[in-house]
Amino acid sequence: MGMILKNGIVFDPMNNVKGEKKDILIENGVIVDKLNERTARVVDVSNKVVMPGGVEIHSHMAGGKVNSGRALRPEDHRGFVMPKTDITRSGSGFSTPTTFMTGYLYSKMGYTTGMTAALPPLMGRHTHEELKDIPMMDKGALTLLGNNWFVMRYLKEGDIEKCAAYVSWLLNAVKGYAVKIVNPGGSEAWGWGKNCRSIDDPVPHFDITPQEIIKGMVEVNERLCLPHSVHLHPNNLGRLGNFETTLQTMKIPNGTKAAGDRQVLQVTHTQFHSYGGDSWKTFESKADAIADVINKSDDIIIDTGFVTLDETTTMTADGPMEFYLSGLTRLKWVNRNIELETSPGITPFVFSKKMPTASIQWAIGLELALLIEDPWKVLLTTDHPNGGPFIRYPRIIAWLMSEKYREKTISEVHKAVNKRSVVPTLDREYDLNEIAVITRAGQAKSLGLDHIKGHLGPGAHADIAVYDIDPANLNPNNYAEIEEKFANTAYTIKDGEIVVKDGEIVKVVDGRTLFVNAKVDPGIEKDVIKDIEYNFKRFYSINLANYPVRKEYLTRPMEIRT
Repeated sequence: MGMILKNGIVFDPMNNVKGEKKDILIENGVIVDKLNERTARVVDVSNKVVMPGGVEIHSHMAGGKVNSGRALRPEDHRGFVMPKTDITRSGSGFSTPTTFMTGYLYSKMGYTTGMTAALPPLMGRHTHEELKDIPMMDKGALTLLGNNWFVMRYLKEGDIEKCAAYVSWLLNAVKGYAVKIVNPGGSEAWGWGKNCRSIDDPVPHFDITPQEIIKGMVEVNERLCLPHSVHLHPNNLGRLGNFETTLQTMKIPNGTKAAGDRQVLQVTHTQFHSYGGDSWKTFESKADAIADVINKSDDIIIDTGFVTLDETTTMTADGPMEFYLSGLTRLKWVNRNIELETSPGITPFVFSKKMPTASIQWAIGLELALLIEDPWKVLLTTDHPNGGPFIRYPRIIAWLMSEKYREKTISEVHKAVNKRSVVPTLDREYDLNEIAVITRAGQAKSLGLDHIKGHLGPGAHADIAVYDIDPANLNPNNYAEIEEKFANTAYTIKDGEIVVKDGEIVKVVDGRTLFVNAKVDPGIEKDVIKDIEYNFKRFYSINLANYPVRKEYLTRPMEIRT
C-alpha cells in the first residue's frame, strides 16, 4: 500500500519548494510522482510543516571512544533514562546515550540519516557493531586518516597514486564513508608526548607537516572522486588564538577543483577553531574573520559545533587537546592509542553560563551561522557530544529563528559576551527554509547523498519529518513552542513507514549502513596490498585477516560507488 501525506506545507530546498501546500506520494519506501490514490493510505498533515528527514553529518554516536565515554561517566546516565516499552529497548545517557536510545532520540526529532564522526580503522568491527545497534537511521562512518602511518609515508614520498590506492583499500576494508582528518600529524606526535601546533610543524619520525598531509589528502580525495569533501578537524582545536591556524588551513586547497557538485573541504566544528585572544582574560570571538573567508569562498563549507551550555562529555581523536583540557579542568581523563592510526582522548566539561569562556563559545557558534550569508555553507552540529548533546538541536534552531530568544540567553550568560562577541548586534532570524537547508538539504548535498537524501522529489528515500507547526501562525518570539515542536515530530517517516507519531516511537525499523566503493588502477592496488601485508606483519598487533569488516556483518548494506 502506498501513502499520501495530504495538504502539508512543504519545505524542500533542493527542489526550491519554500512553504508550498503539496501532497507527498510514497510507494515502496520511495517518493514517487504518481500513485494509485484509491488504494493508498492518506495521512492528513494540513497546516503542518513537511521537510525531508534530518541528516546528521558529524556526531560521535558509535565506536570505542564513545563506549569509553559511557563507562567513564556513570553520572551522565543518572536521571536520563528511557524505559523499555513493548517495541523499544531501555536506554540511558544525556551526553553519551546508549546505542538504541541514540536512534530513538534522533528519530523523535525527525532525523533519519547520520554519520559517526571518527572511525579508527582498527576499531572498524566494533564501530559497525554499535552502528548496527542504532535503529531508525541510515548510518555511515567518517574514517580517520590524518595520522595514519601508511598515509604519511606515501605522502612524504610524494606517491599520491599509492596513497589513493591505500585509502581506497582501507575505506573498502572497514566500510568507511569518507576521509576524516583530525589534528593532522598532531595525534601521531602525541605518541611521543608532542603535538603539531602549526601547519608547518614536522611530525616526529615522519618529517611531514600538517599542511602537506591536508594538501595530499585533498588531492587523494579528488582523485578517488569520493562523494564527500575531506572532513577536516584543523590543528589547535580549543586553543587561544587558533583562528589564525584556521585561516591558514582554509588556504591550503588553493583552487583545487572538487569532484561533482560539492566543496573541496569541510572544516568541522568550526566554533572550536574561531578563537582570538592571548590569554583566557582576553579570550574573544573571531567568528567574523572566519565567516568573511567562507562568504568569499566556493571551496569550503563548515559545520558549526554549537555550544549548548550544558555539562557534557568531550571526546576526540585529538588526544593532546583532551590532555590539555583535562589540565585546565582537573577532571578525570582517558587517553587511548590506536596503533598506527590515531590517539583519542575523553574528559568531561561543564559549559556554564557563569563562565566567560563558555558564554563566548556559545556566542561564536551562533555568530558563524548568522554571519555566513549562504545557509548552504552552514551545517548545524554540536560536534555531539563535545559542544553539547544532539538532543539540543531544537534549542539551537529556536536560537537561530528568534532574536528574542538570543536576547534572553544573553541576559543569562556572562557579560563578557557583550564585549568580546558580536552576537548581541545580530538581528538576523532564520526562516523555515533555511532551517531545512542547514539540517537536511545542505548536509545531504555535502555528503553526496542528494540523489536519495535531503529532498522530497521522486526517487528520494521516503524519509520525512512532519512538524506540528503552522507557518502562517509562526511567531519567532514564541521560541519555547519552536523548540518543543522541533523536539517531537508529529510524524517521522522512515522508508515510507511511520515510526514516530506525536513524539512517540510507534515502530522500530533498521536503517542501512552506507559506505563507499572507490576504484583505482588494479596494478597500483596490487603493489599497495603487498606493502600492506608486509607492514601489517611488522607493526600491527593483529593479523591482516582480522582487520576488514565483512559486508554481511552490516545492516542493510548500501554501497555508494564513486
